[in-house]
Amino acid sequence: MASLESGDPASRAKKSFAKLGAAATRLRGQAGFWLGALSQPTIDLTLRTSPGLRTRIIESPGLSLARAELDTLVDQLRIIAAKTLPQESLTYGIFSGEPERLARAIITLICEEESGRPIAFNALSVMDVTLDGRPIEVTHLGLVMVDPDVRGQGLSWVLYGLTALVLFARDGLRPKWISNVTQVPSVVGMVSDTFSDVYPSPLPGARQSFAHLQLARGILARHRAVFGVGAEAGFDEARSVITNAYTGGSDALKKTFESAPKHRNEIYNDFCARELDYARGDDVLQLGRIDLAGARRYVMSEVPHGSLPALFAASAMLALQRLVLPLIYWLDDTRAYGSLRPRRNDAEGGR
Repeated sequence: MASLESGDPASRAKKSFAKLGAAATRLRGQAGFWLGALSQPTIDLTLRTSPGLRTRIIESPGLSLARAELDTLVDQLRIIAAKTLPQESLTYGIFSGEPERLARAIITLICEEESGRPIAFNALSVMDVTLDGRPIEVTHLGLVMVDPDVRGQGLSWVLYGLTALVLFARDGLRPKWISNVTQVPSVVGMVSDTFSDVYPSPLPGARQSFAHLQLARGILARHRAVFGVGAEAGFDEARSVITNAYTGGSDALKKTFESAPKHRNEIYNDFCARELDYARGDDVLQLGRIDLAGARRYVMSEVPHGSLPALFAASAMLALQRLVLPLIYWLDDTRAYGSLRPRRNDAEGGR
């Protein structure tokens, strides 16, 4: 059979070099992105995550951006929200435009590369909570909105995991607590599948530890405004379910079970139908951790497999887990890790 490819060796070689050049350009962009993520004190990074789309991750925009830039960012978020909820308006958290509300936020914004049109965002928040008598930070996965015109284009790996992975890497790959408040089965499943030690979850082995309970109590006591839950909302501690949750500015996000996006695994759909009263407006408060195992699951299952940087990242995760991390943690005497405690305690003046 005759070959359909060009018979000109020079032409084939030229195409091969062009492909290699494009791959090298993508690798340089990825390398620059991760070097920036690991070196910047306050993250403000832009990365080409899909053909024709650029993603910007901005940490603490209420502090790091000038007022005009902050107003532009909030306007972009409102444009997406208006397309997602055309008959409603949201007033809580980032949509207020108040710098103090955005001082603890981390925004992931996806825009069309050519037109600059904003099409999707995720707004994470960092919450101060006490665990076992010590102050820690919990990263709340926050609100995700996607323009209905571009849904189904594979944006979930960017919106739900990329920023958490960046923060995890920037913190030296130390396990970090995350939280999630939702009534959407697809999101409940995404969190359960991606992160470690998640509760509540229908997966076998999921259990509520005392750490989960402490963090849930602290979040409900101090940070309801982060996810738009009013003071009158109740909390079922045993099930980690917020009852009557849509009364604090997030009213427009309330869904029926029928309209809530479902997960491909029916175990999550059945779990939400069983545990949540959609007429009343219940949410689950999920708590879990991003650790090396969770990061590896995310890279290998969520990031498009055709991405060469993703393959390098997966290999690096395995090497770090087996060889490098134990040595790094052992040699670092300034920070706690497991049963190891820092040599110097600055809060007590050092000793």
